[in-house]
Amino acid sequence: MKTLTANILAEIEGVTPPKTQKSNFLYSFSFLSKEKRLAISSIYVLFDYIDNIVDSSPNDAEAVIEEKMKRLDFWENKVAQLFDNNNIDELEQLSRAIERFELPKQYFMTLIGGCRGDLKRNRYQTFDELKQYCYQVASVVGLTCIEIFGYKHEETKNYAINLGYALQLTNILRDVKGDMERGYIYLPAEDMKRFGYSEMDLKNNVYNENFIQLMSFELARARDYYHKARSFLSSTDRPEMIAAAIMDEIYYRLLEKIELNDYNVFDEKIRVSSSHKLMIAIKQWLAIKLFV
Repeated sequence: MKTLTANILAEIEGVTPPKTQKSNFLYSFSFLSKEKRLAISSIYVLFDYIDNIVDSSPNDAEAVIEEKMKRLDFWENKVAQLFDNNNIDELEQLSRAIERFELPKQYFMTLIGGCRGDLKRNRYQTFDELKQYCYQVASVVGLTCIEIFGYKHEETKNYAINLGYALQLTNILRDVKGDMERGYIYLPAEDMKRFGYSEMDLKNNVYNENFIQLMSFELARARDYYHKARSFLSSTDRPEMIAAAIMDEIYYRLLEKIELNDYNVFDEKIRVSSSHKLMIAIKQWLAIKLFV
């Protein structure tokens, strides 16, 4: 059975393979059992591939958006086939993961729906609107992952949901400049208005006290979701959530670096180094082995 890759998905779809880069998720998968690692990797590859359909081009023309909608429809149909037990040889690894861990079809469809919505909408008036988007493209990923990790307590679902909010909000703060260049503003309009920072300011990369206050407010909101997520994770489920805990700490460190950089996300993309990510992963593994 072939390991599922973006190239295989592109071959199924009949398109040029996308450019891929190492993800923070990959640092967390290393400590899973082989069975769980193969399952979670296949889910990640599919979700990342679908997300890249939306992100591939900035400021798309209507015809390009229509083509992307068709591609999302294609994958919605392929996923539906898997849940209807229709064999697709190239997706055998994914099919086995769905069957073995009884993954809900709705999670897959919700994520595809969130990506479809991303093609239709590039502004958010309120945080409630943004939060719904974060649920569709991030929280459902967490909910899918914990089905593979395994858990005993129903509250662990709230852990996954709130951690999804936290991770996606962190991505949004890190990528303010890049998203604007793609034609997207994820910072809620109501918040921008509250702090006197306009869309034109953002387009011109204006870094001033208003922007700092806006980003400080949004960062505090993201931090609250990290803390809220952790409050739902019981000590008995924590060993199974090692991959999620690694993601939590890597992204929380990214949030701290944004703050330490005085919220200046215009001059350079803020990152956590590979060596630091590895150190975080090892630390989390040791903490669970020695103290849980």
